[in-house]
Amino acid sequence: MLDAIFEMFKGNMVYIPLIQPIVNALMKIPIVNYIVALILWKPFFAVAILPGLGGIMIVLLLMVYWERKLTARVQWRVGPLEVCRPLRGLIQPLADGLRYFFQEVIVHVEAHRPYYVQLPILTFIPVLLPILFIPAGEIVAVRSQYAIQIIVALIALIPITIIAIGWASNNRFAYIGTVREAMMYFAYEIPFVIAVLAMILMYGSGDPYVIVEKQTVPGIVMNPIAFLVFFIATLMATSRLPFEIPEADQEIAFGPFVEYSGILFGIVMTLAYEKLYIMCLLMTILFFGGWSGFAIPLLGDLTPAIWLFVKAVVIMLIIALSRSIYPRFRLDQALRLGWTSMLGISLFSLAIAVVKVWWLG
Repeated sequence: MLDAIFEMFKGNMVYIPLIQPIVNALMKIPIVNYIVALILWKPFFAVAILPGLGGIMIVLLLMVYWERKLTARVQWRVGPLEVCRPLRGLIQPLADGLRYFFQEVIVHVEAHRPYYVQLPILTFIPVLLPILFIPAGEIVAVRSQYAIQIIVALIALIPITIIAIGWASNNRFAYIGTVREAMMYFAYEIPFVIAVLAMILMYGSGDPYVIVEKQTVPGIVMNPIAFLVFFIATLMATSRLPFEIPEADQEIAFGPFVEYSGILFGIVMTLAYEKLYIMCLLMTILFFGGWSGFAIPLLGDLTPAIWLFVKAVVIMLIIALSRSIYPRFRLDQALRLGWTSMLGISLFSLAIAVVKVWWLG
């Protein structure tokens, strides 16, 4: 049985010429060869390393630092500096993570205790599930011709967990943030789905492999209106400024997450970054050619994963700039934007897709 599993892993391993001599040597060592085969097994590699958990961890460390430094520079401040001053505070995100990890977790008496503790952990499920369907060349966990539709459906589950977190906190400020999250969700979700449908219609498939193959011209050029809707919806879906309305720390003290502390707060704080990462991966596939790029011979099968990751990270770094230059919208302004302008523009993007499909036959 173990030999059959080992052969299955070994027959579908990520091939990386740069480290292949090391891999060959490790594969000759008993027990170690099983571990190496599992780690390099393409479905496991996609979920655990890149573009999966490994990519998420890199993004979390990079984005927290970049966002603080970028905002500080734009606003003529210094930003994180004291933690490892010679490196200009480079390890500040790591220090923050350690602080959250060792800080006391306080569960107040009026909280719905089982749900209060469990829900932050359960939020990882709808965040990680889309990773299963996001391919990076040959590195993919689950291949499906409906992958894009499935990814969008799974992304739509994330706000539900945030609403549940606010309910479990049993706090008036958490309730306010929860209601804002629900109202924002309905405002951006419909335009977001329409924009994605417009691109699926243009490509004639929801299979990421077909979509990337057909992007001889990037999707952003084929339908820039759909990209605009997708981009704004990403800001709204991830509570990025100017749409940081559910948290609004100056008004409702971090909204749905106001009662959380310690490692539980560390988990819920990273939720927006994880969702942003997933949506930027999807944006890269639909509008920026996905994992396409020039081959890097030494990286072998890892080349497409690197290209997909780099493109997504660049988009995230650009999105971080919005935090520095835009004031927060009021809730009514954001809702008006979602239900009027964005909805109208998304329908226009769908019309563009229909016309192009009809024109090209």
